Formats: sequence, structure tokens, C-alpha cells
Amino acid sequence: MEQKATFSAGCFWGVEETFRQTEGVTKTRVGYTGGATENPTYEDVCAGDTGHAEAIEIMFDSEKISYEKLLDVFWQLHNPTQVNRQGPDVGDQYRGVIFTHNEEQSTLAKESKKKLEESGKYDAPIATEIVPATEFFQAEQYHQQYPTKKGAKVCH
Repeated sequence: MEQKATFSAGCFWGVEETFRQTEGVTKTRVGYTGGATENPTYEDVCAGDTGHAEAIEIMFDSEKISYEKLLDVFWQLHNPTQVNRQGPDVGDQYRGVIFTHNEEQSTLAKESKKKLEESGKYDAPIATEIVPATEFFQAEQYHQQYPTKKGAKVCH
């Protein structure tokens, strides 16, 4: 059964590339979500006043991969203790967020965050947000599958 998941974990190029290569993921697209501006552009989001995060929307076959496994991939993709940044990328568009599409996803995301907090893996608190998904605005075409198009290494 095909389902949707949406994550923000810093620069969306590397995040998309990792999920595209994850078995059970059937489709990906990068874009902007979590803010107030309608139809933002990359330049709008980078200016820092839209409230949107660079995010990836994933379609996945829940018979081949569980939402919990996608969460495991997500947690490994970024430093969840950083606020409004990932590595050299700074700004609220790079914040870590799990955008949930239903109550089950919300529950599973909160459980996985709690498990990570209790693991002792990080000395700092987990800053990744868990919020209901809002409208997703697809990024410009040149951002879609960017590392593949450019033959570049991913940014994570």
C-alpha cells in the first residue's frame, strides 16, 4: 500500500538521494513546507522569512518498508541536536522536522524520538520537531534529483 512521508533534515539534495536509494521508496520530490508563504521559490526560502523548511516528500510501499524504518533512515541523516542548521548550512530552512500525515505517523515519530533521547547517543537534547504536515510546495525542477543530474556527491 502506497503511503506518504515528509521529512526535513538539512539540505534536501542529500536527503532525497538517500531516500531514493532506500528499498520500498517508490517516489521522491524535494520542496518546501512548514511555512506561511504560498508557492515559495528557492530564493524566497533562502531569504529566511517564509517559515518553510527544505523538505522531501516520499511515497513508499508500506508492504516493502515500514514507516519506522524510514524514521531510522531519517535519524541517521542528520544531527538531531542542531537547531536551524545542519553542518555548514544555517537557517530555519535547514531545521530537522518530521511532518506527520496521520495520527499513526505522529505516534510512531514521537516514540522513535523518545527512544533516541533515551539511548544516550547525544549529549544535547533532540531538537527535531514533530508537527502535522501542511501543504508541500515542490521545488524548482533543477533541484529534483540534483546529485544524480550533476554527478555530484551528496551533501551529507
